[in-house]
Amino acid sequence: MQFLIRWLVTTVAVAAAVWIVPGISIAQGATTWVSVALLGLVLTLLDQSVKPVLRFLSLPLTIVTLGLFSIVVNALVLQLADWLANGLFDTGIYILSFGSALGAAIIISLVSMLMENILEKNAKS
Repeated sequence: MQFLIRWLVTTVAVAAAVWIVPGISIAQGATTWVSVALLGLVLTLLDQSVKPVLRFLSLPLTIVTLGLFSIVVNALVLQLADWLANGLFDTGIYILSFGSALGAAIIISLVSMLMENILEKNAKS
């Protein structure tokens, strides 16, 4: 159940990033919500498996940059998720540059954090 909630939160956050960040495009003819949900699924799976390893390996740079390098790690994981989602599912979502991935990573992190706080408060009630 926790995985499904995490997938839903990530999907909503990816949808917000697609809507806000100008360097992310959806191909003509692609079903938007299906594409976003598939990218959210791949991103959630990578967040659970690959991202902890990347965070551990980049720990010295993260400490030196006072935590700012973690945004770069998020952007790299997002680009990897985009590449995998297009390769496996042909989602039709394209991130045009690393700058767009960086902006999207920030938006996804903020929206995910906000939604998790809301869900956590509702769970306590």
